Amino acid sequence: MSEHTTTADETLPEALAALRDDFLAVPERDRLQLLLEISRELPDLPERYANAPGMLERIEECQSPVRAFAEVGDDDVVHFYATAPEEAPTTRGFASILAQGLSGLTSAQVLAVPDDFPFMIGLTRAVSPLRMNGMSGMLTRAKRQVREQIAARA
Repeated sequence: MSEHTTTADETLPEALAALRDDFLAVPERDRLQLLLEISRELPDLPERYANAPGMLERIEECQSPVRAFAEVGDDDVVHFYATAPEEAPTTRGFASILAQGLSGLTSAQVLAVPDDFPFMIGLTRAVSPLRMNGMSGMLTRAKRQVREQIAARA
């Protein structure tokens, strides 16, 4: 897939659009450094997940041991939780982007995030296709987890 911006910004929530714009605003050679900075902003897991990491789903597309879970609250607000090793800053950066960009959205907003969002932030030449697939896997799983929780409540 090629790098691009979406013309349907109404489907890209504000936090994700701001993160995308931050990446696209810096020269391509500096985008990896921005990703590494964002990797340090990955929130810690809430205690209920930190003490039971098996509750988070393993992201098989990631080379690193990444686990994530999108939790839909009773108020229909989504919280995306992830854990990734500090020695895998690229993957950790992707997890942080999704944690920052998906948390606080409604389930409908999460489901409306374009599947190709990982390719919109201008990193396809800075990181390997395998790592890009890892971020896509995180987003795909988050959306599936949201759909499953909505269906379970119906």
